[in-house]
Amino acid sequence: MVVKGLLVPLLIEVVFAAALLLVMYRARHNMSTPRVRKVAGLDALEEAIGRATEMGRPVHFTPGTGDFGEPMTLAALIVLNHVARIAAKYDTRLIVTNKDPSVYPVTESIVQQAYLSQGRIESFVPMDVRYLSNDQFGYASGVVGILHREKVAANMMFGLFYAESLIFAEAGNQAGSIQIAGSAYVYQLPMFVAACDYTLIGDEFYAAGAYLSQDPVLLANLTAQDWGKGFAILAVVLGSILRTFGSSAILDILKR
Repeated sequence: MVVKGLLVPLLIEVVFAAALLLVMYRARHNMSTPRVRKVAGLDALEEAIGRATEMGRPVHFTPGTGDFGEPMTLAALIVLNHVARIAAKYDTRLIVTNKDPSVYPVTESIVQQAYLSQGRIESFVPMDVRYLSNDQFGYASGVVGILHREKVAANMMFGLFYAESLIFAEAGNQAGSIQIAGSAYVYQLPMFVAACDYTLIGDEFYAAGAYLSQDPVLLANLTAQDWGKGFAILAVVLGSILRTFGSSAILDILKR
């Protein structure tokens, strides 16, 4: 028995699940390859690390100020894995700074495994993955100091940020860094857009894992999500029209 008022949400969930399974099935059996539009910020990651390599200067990465209860932190760690693999391939020094103590050991493991996978474990420096402070501006001060002292050539900021967003971006500009940022926190995005070379906004950031890996199943998942969003927009528009003019008025127009 369906509880009154939950029938429509249930039907929507069933339709979405069916669409997701269909797209994933087709992707697994190479029946179709979902495509994602170009995201300039993600394409520029390798370029930024290559620039740092040529200059003989390090790359800095911060996964933001959130903990594991924040989805943006998880998305940032996916980007970190990709960045660390490129840095290891080019034998480029990578500095990762952390605010949350629970995120710190995970970032260290990600970077270590990336260097190991590229056969450059001897280039991994544990001290370059650092826990600075759990205090917001204590952490911000530590990052600013690193950007200036180490003369960072590429500054990458992905995750949840608050007032420190512009502090980081301005310090990176002063250090002469190419800067790439990504976040879904709308209040700080204008700071990144104004001060960074590339900015990932909202869904671009969450889609980074699928985009960077080009995994057919993950790309299929994105496709199904887009279908769901399109359906939701259509439902809102249709509902607004019916609410504004009334269903009887719409039927009268259709009969003409």
